[in-house]
Amino acid sequence: MGLISILWGIVAMGWMVLALIPLVGITNWLLIPIAAIGIAVTSAGKRGRAKAGLILNCVVIVVATWRLGLGGGLI
Repeated sequence: MGLISILWGIVAMGWMVLALIPLVGITNWLLIPIAAIGIAVTSAGKRGRAKAGLILNCVVIVVATWRLGLGGGLI
């Protein structure tokens, strides 16, 4: 499950980079739940891939939330 989580995090990270472009930021509303699914898939083990996937998905959620707040999307 750690491999799935890290792959999910890489896809979410790529999507997050695209969502930083102005007028594409509305996709952050979809990006946050997708990254949350990546966190839910992470197994409770202390393996490297699982931790990396967890960190990637958490970073995506933090940056997407910050971007929504910056653009006024959280009002």
